[in-house]
Amino acid sequence: MPDVAFLTTEIEHRVGAFDLRVDFRLTAPWTVLFGPSGAGKSTVLRAIAGLLQPKTGKISLRNHTLVDTRQGVFVDAGKRRVGFLTQQPTLFPHLTVRRNISFGLHALARMEREKRINEMLRLFRIEELAERLPAKLSGGEYQRAALARALAPDPELLLLDEPFSGLDAALKEAILRELTVWLTAHGVPALYVSHDLVEAYQTAADVIVIENGRVVVQGPVQEVLATHREQLLRQLGVITPPKLAPAPTESQIFRQP
Repeated sequence: MPDVAFLTTEIEHRVGAFDLRVDFRLTAPWTVLFGPSGAGKSTVLRAIAGLLQPKTGKISLRNHTLVDTRQGVFVDAGKRRVGFLTQQPTLFPHLTVRRNISFGLHALARMEREKRINEMLRLFRIEELAERLPAKLSGGEYQRAALARALAPDPELLLLDEPFSGLDAALKEAILRELTVWLTAHGVPALYVSHDLVEAYQTAADVIVIENGRVVVQGPVQEVLATHREQLLRQLGVITPPKLAPAPTESQIFRQP
C-alpha cells in the first residue's frame, strides 16, 4: 500500500525569465529539497508558507487546501500552521528570547504557554539565554532561538531554507540531531532546502532534486544522490577514479592479423 501524502504541491510561477513548474508529494517525515543555487528551492518554500502566491496551481496540507488558483483559494500565511525558518531568520529585536518564543502562543492558556516556552528553551539548550535580547546572542544562539520560535506554535509542517549555512559543522550537526529527534517524537514533518550532500545523508531523508525550476527525481537519499556522492568522494580523494587502459600504439592499431 503506498504511503499517504501529507503535502501535495503542484504549482507554476514565473519571475522575470525564471519559470518554475513543480509537482511533488511528500510522504516521508524528513525530505530534502536538493539542488544548485537559483534552481527554485526557496521559491517553492515561500509558496508553501504563504509568502508567495503562485500564478497557477494547488497546494494541500493534511487534506486542507492552502492554495487553489482555479477555485480562488489562498490561505494567509498566519493561518497555515506552517513553521518557516529562512536563511537569515529574524527575531523581534525589542523582545527577549522568551518573549520571541511566546509571540505565536497567544491562543494558549498561561500555564500551557509557559510550559511550551520552557520546553523549547530546554530543547535547544538556550535556557540561560531566555532574558537576553537578540543583539546579545551569538550566531548559533540566534539560530537556536529562531528555531525555537518556529516550533513553539506546534506547526503541522516545518520548512527550513538553509538556516544553518552560517554555522560550523559541529554545531550544525548537533542542531540537526536534536531537531530530528523532536520532530519525530511530535510527528512534525520537515522540508529542508539544501545543496549540502553531508546534510542530506545525515538526516537519512527522502530527496527531491530540483534543477532549473523542474523536479528531476524524487526518492531515498541513497538512491537519488548516489552519483553526487561518488563525485564528492572523488574530489576528496576518498575514491580513486578507475584507471583507464593505456591507449593502443600505432603499431598495435595497424598490426596485420
